[in-house]
Amino acid sequence: MYAVVSSGGKQYKVQAGETLRLEKLSGEVGAPVSFDHVLLYSDGENVTIGRPVVGDIQVRGHIVEQGRAKKIIIFKYKKRKHYRRKQGHRQSFTAVKIDSIGGADLVQKDSMESEA
Repeated sequence: MYAVVSSGGKQYKVQAGETLRLEKLSGEVGAPVSFDHVLLYSDGENVTIGRPVVGDIQVRGHIVEQGRAKKIIIFKYKKRKHYRRKQGHRQSFTAVKIDSIGGADLVQKDSMESEA
């Protein structure tokens, strides 16, 4: 079972139990996250493609980490013109662990079982 969700202007293929790094989302570590923009859903046999989104499917997870990626160096240079510019950048990210994928009734059952 997998789904394709949209977050931060990018699309991600997600499966239950995996951790993925997204563009920075607001929230503390451990806070629940739900993705409403599900573009595609597959239960193993049937594939549902949204037009533009699949309405009855939700992807739920929780925030595992808030952090910043490794620094990258931006270096601009023009030969023979004495033009050099050096700049660094660290992109903020949020690591999210996917707990469940499914309809609203499936998500509620999964969350009740995990609390018990």
